[in-house]
Amino acid sequence: MKRSFYKARFILFPIGAAAILSLISFVVMQLWNILLPAILHVGIITFWQAMGIFILCKILFGFGKGGKPGWARGNSPWMRKRMEERFKNMSPEDKERFKAKMKDRMCGWGDHHHGGFNRRPWDDFATNEEKQD
Repeated sequence: MKRSFYKARFILFPIGAAAILSLISFVVMQLWNILLPAILHVGIITFWQAMGIFILCKILFGFGKGGKPGWARGNSPWMRKRMEERFKNMSPEDKERFKAKMKDRMCGWGDHHHGGFNRRPWDDFATNEEKQD
């Protein structure tokens, strides 16, 4: 069964990718032809022109590297877990030095919802014993 899947994937994946590209191109064409001539007084486009516009947009604006919101700000679970481990193993002096360095590097560091970002204070990484002190 696995061999047949491995052989079939070389046929099915390109067909699936072509089908998805065709569907997206059709949607782009329909949206363009319905909305833009009435709004901006531009001409209608063909299916192939819509596919070209879609591919050009993907080249110019990226291929969706995103992920969940907050990915770049370190709010992802794996990044948070990694920082918790590092912070747990630091001495109190190292923690204070780290906090001071981060305050110097980041404007408004540690403030909740500062500048539209949801930055968490580093005290969240403190162990239960440290929180009780």
